[in-house]
Amino acid sequence: MRSNDSARATASAATSSTTVRFVDTNVLLYAVSRDPEEQDKAARANDILTARDVALSVQVLQEFYVQATRASRPDPLTHEQAARLVESFLRFPVLDITTDLMLAAAATCRRFGVSYWDAAILEAARSLGCDVVLSEDLSDGQDYAGVRVENPFRTH
Repeated sequence: MRSNDSARATASAATSSTTVRFVDTNVLLYAVSRDPEEQDKAARANDILTARDVALSVQVLQEFYVQATRASRPDPLTHEQAARLVESFLRFPVLDITTDLMLAAAATCRRFGVSYWDAAILEAARSLGCDVVLSEDLSDGQDYAGVRVENPFRTH
């Protein structure tokens, strides 16, 4: 596992030439979806991941594993498939969960009235120096004290 300093340094190096965007769990889930109704979103998600200007947190990887292997999912992955994908996502900067992150998320939760889990996503992005979170779950266009949400799957 990477340390926070290592992840931050990797993100900082990436931001020197481009803006690094934080990716929420739904982007990873769409990237592996085999549902015919989600193929446009799957293609967009894979484009995002191919661009490599993204960062993640351990929370995102945990949520991905749990949701991707859920038996009630229309196209569940095996443990082995999901674990290999999590390992492949380590090519991106990944922020560890720390008590500092947890406390910052609790404050963001209270300040903006979002769930703790959404606040943890926002604070992980902030910790990595990302000013954009790509998420279908948070309010598109909303700015949370310098971290803006973009829904990469919205139709114009």
